[in-house]
Amino acid sequence: MFKFIHCADLHLDSPMRGLSARDDAPVEMIRSATREAFKKLVNLASAEKVRFIIIAGDLFDGDWPDYSTGLFFNRIMSALKDLGIDVYIAQGNHDAASNITRHLVLPSNVHQFATDHAQTFVIDDVKVALHGQGFAAREVRENMVLNYPDALPDYFNVGVLHTSLEGHEGHETYAPCSVTDLIHKHYDYWALGHVHKRQVIRETNPCILYPGNLQGRHIRETGDKGCTLVTVNGHDLTFEHRSLDVLRWYLVDIDLSGAEQHEDFVERVIRTFQQYREENPGIPLALRLQFYGPTALHGELLAESDYFFHEIDNAVAMTAPGQIWIEKVKFATSYPVKTEPSSSQLNALSKLEMYINDAQNDEEFLQQFLHDIERVQLRLKAYTKSDGATVIGSLQDVKTLIRDAQDVLLALMTKGGH
Repeated sequence: MFKFIHCADLHLDSPMRGLSARDDAPVEMIRSATREAFKKLVNLASAEKVRFIIIAGDLFDGDWPDYSTGLFFNRIMSALKDLGIDVYIAQGNHDAASNITRHLVLPSNVHQFATDHAQTFVIDDVKVALHGQGFAAREVRENMVLNYPDALPDYFNVGVLHTSLEGHEGHETYAPCSVTDLIHKHYDYWALGHVHKRQVIRETNPCILYPGNLQGRHIRETGDKGCTLVTVNGHDLTFEHRSLDVLRWYLVDIDLSGAEQHEDFVERVIRTFQQYREENPGIPLALRLQFYGPTALHGELLAESDYFFHEIDNAVAMTAPGQIWIEKVKFATSYPVKTEPSSSQLNALSKLEMYINDAQNDEEFLQQFLHDIERVQLRLKAYTKSDGATVIGSLQDVKTLIRDAQDVLLALMTKGGH
């Protein structure tokens, strides 16, 4: 019986995005998150007495800003060497883009798969054969699996591959292949990388999975992150996810249906924060909040959004100070029912609707509006490149902006019933 760890997509020292602009952001935690998650991997490997670790691509995030990234990695590898743990790495698309990585001298317990052909490493003491190939260039469009060697008889065979399989939403297509291609190799386990969300493609004969990345880095990498711990007894195996992240991201929907008072808003926010705190004990959280549903507060949410932002921050301070940070807030609520407007409101609202419709259908106006916005955006490059910035780049974006403005104007015109 032996154990090994399968991890991928560490993107060591890649920047975390989405919280840095906040005054209360945990700056040091953001800066060191990928390193701290990697240290936790070493602790897990030691505690579980694993025989080896597989890193299925994108260990790094392209070229490093300085050599400290490589030095940190080598210190971690040396610690694993002292524990008698070997590490097997297949370069991914981001690793292939790094010039510095190619010149990094690695400790003797680190083994990199060749990039010009499929290669096999044999670990005789546990009868394991690892087959893999790294990326020689950032873009690999051919099916690399077709050239992988046959399974070695009487060995536990592991395939290591950085691939998008037949395509995954949100991920570029690299080293495409089918699940059938993997099955036909008659390996016992396929250690995949590239997709940052944990996915078990097939549980047995062979087991095929993505472990997800070690540490979420922005709001598109949500939920529990870590590695897969595999236990092998003969040709039988079990696997389990182990959490390693030190900061966790979530998209949170909050239903305001039926909320009529400010107290209702605050109560639902606090209840949500308490739920996420209890479900993620001891883990700092970065949350993007989206409020939805028909509510009497709709007009106020749009017209006085700053007030509600402060209420949210206050709810954090009351329920989870130092554990929850708000990445972004979006109000996508609606009015509960259509109410009969007064005659003066009706006149103003009908004029507003007429102006909005005219603007939406005036091609010349839309083009000029887009041109004017683009000129402003050129002067605000620092903002447009920041996380969460609203960037207008098409006529459809302009129409969306006009519709959003209509909602705010309606809220202001109907606030308080006058």
